Amino acid sequence: MTNNATHLTHDDWERHWRDYTDAAEHNPAQLYRRRVACRLLERFGCSSDARILDIGSGQGDLAVDLRRSFPQSQIAGVELSASGVQISARKVPDAHFLQCDLLQPAEPGPLRAWAQYAVCSEVLEHLDDPGALLANAAHYLAPGCALIVTVPGGPKSKFDLHIGHRQHYTPLLLRDLLERSGFTVELATTAGFPFFNLYRLVVILRGSSLIDDVHSKSQGWNKLLARAVMAAFRLLFVFNLTGTSLGWQTVAVARWNSPKTAPHS
Repeated sequence: MTNNATHLTHDDWERHWRDYTDAAEHNPAQLYRRRVACRLLERFGCSSDARILDIGSGQGDLAVDLRRSFPQSQIAGVELSASGVQISARKVPDAHFLQCDLLQPAEPGPLRAWAQYAVCSEVLEHLDDPGALLANAAHYLAPGCALIVTVPGGPKSKFDLHIGHRQHYTPLLLRDLLERSGFTVELATTAGFPFFNLYRLVVILRGSSLIDDVHSKSQGWNKLLARAVMAAFRLLFVFNLTGTSLGWQTVAVARWNSPKTAPHS
């Protein structure tokens, strides 16, 4: 079992975005997930002028893609890290980013029941109690809001453990979590086969050396090679498949059942 001190280190999101901002911006897996999220928003009816909430908005890269894909939309983000909020606000100045710990109950203020669409991408795997975050985030969602969720599937790498992944999800596990949290699941599946899986295998095989490279400030051959490999995967990810049982990226779309619309048990 991981001790509390390690959890505190893993969950220091101020340090996380300070250390990993550059790596996240160049990571083809992050770009792929954002593309998947935007495609699912379009598939489930998101219009150009919709109200979209980014749950766990990080350093704002998803908000950038949302602004590009839905140019007239109203965009808001909720993020624990103050530095993440600051970076996001610089990237998308016309969006509204709120620093908030969604593991704790809080009054959403003017954002109560605001979002018509929401995205929670690569957040739930970091949490001991993901249901608490979903329960608190639901206060920001309008009745019938479509929530897009992405979480990792497949085996954990040493880098995943280093940044605090508690759990990787199958579609069944994600569906169960969302349904227990008051959502009606319309889609739960996998994406990423075959090239995302191949990328993840490379990450797993690199083991602890990837952690060292990410923390290194030098621009040696290792980093140059890594950048070239990531560029190649960005091209290959165009050919990934969604909806097979083999992908190592788990995705879901679920509708929020507000107390007025929740089905009777």
